[in-house]
Amino acid sequence: MAIPTYEQFMYPFLEYLSDEREHTLKELYEYLPKVFQLTEEQIEELLPSGKQSIVVNRIGWARTYLKNAGLIDSPKRAIFRITKRGKSILDDPSIKEINDSILKKYPEFLTFKYGKNEEAEIVSPKAEELNTPLEIIEKNFNLLKHSVQHELLNKIMSCTPSFFEQLIVELLVAMGYGGSIKDAGKAVGKSGDGGIDGIIKEDVLGLDKIYLQGKRWANPVSRPDIQAFVGSLLGVKANKGVFITTSRFTKEAIEYAQNVDRSLILIDGEKLTDLMFEYNVGVSNESVLTLKKIDLDYFEEG
Repeated sequence: MAIPTYEQFMYPFLEYLSDEREHTLKELYEYLPKVFQLTEEQIEELLPSGKQSIVVNRIGWARTYLKNAGLIDSPKRAIFRITKRGKSILDDPSIKEINDSILKKYPEFLTFKYGKNEEAEIVSPKAEELNTPLEIIEKNFNLLKHSVQHELLNKIMSCTPSFFEQLIVELLVAMGYGGSIKDAGKAVGKSGDGGIDGIIKEDVLGLDKIYLQGKRWANPVSRPDIQAFVGSLLGVKANKGVFITTSRFTKEAIEYAQNVDRSLILIDGEKLTDLMFEYNVGVSNESVLTLKKIDLDYFEEG
């Protein structure tokens, strides 16, 4: 048989975790090829990039989809176990395979795959065929990006508060504020800091400063949190502030920030990881594809 798709790997992946114990990703890499009786040649077949086997790549995506749909969780790096939601899938006799149609029932999966500002649409195979090759590339690029962004947020949430504060300073330096890390700013993050987590120079000379507040939260940031930060800015006679969170801001918090008499920027978890992605903070290039087009000017004869 052909090498299974990532969707075909998902159900047996979940079945392997049905004992509700913790299992390693290495176990799945060894177990799943046996389920489908893959040959050594199939197991060793590489992606066109030559950097990873097709089997490992597809099992990895099966894991990513199951995790972002809440069917499995990961208490430690490369360790997985089934969740109650995942168990309910196995307990449902009508479900014999797991695919996108099933996963799209879960809001977490829709957010992972489409982002919070996009509407998920179940595209029929016929409609999918109408996509141009470039549209397919862009769609898959966005899916890969969303996957990395979710991993970034999970990683940030597992780090210390002081690391998060330093990350914020490093991100703004990467965006062009203040020059070098040494001269650009500092992470404050200590008791008595007046609600300020970091200070960054707006320019290389440090003619003006931007005050930072970071909240490594899962719950939304509300208006009182923004009001407290504005009060901290008043305390240091500052006119510019950036409030960064790993979660999101409530509607009331956003409206309040838009109406204060100071320059106040709010950055939620999605925007934070967007910026980290764009400015290469906490990420690195895995593979670079360059699309070519015909240079018509080259073929112009004088």
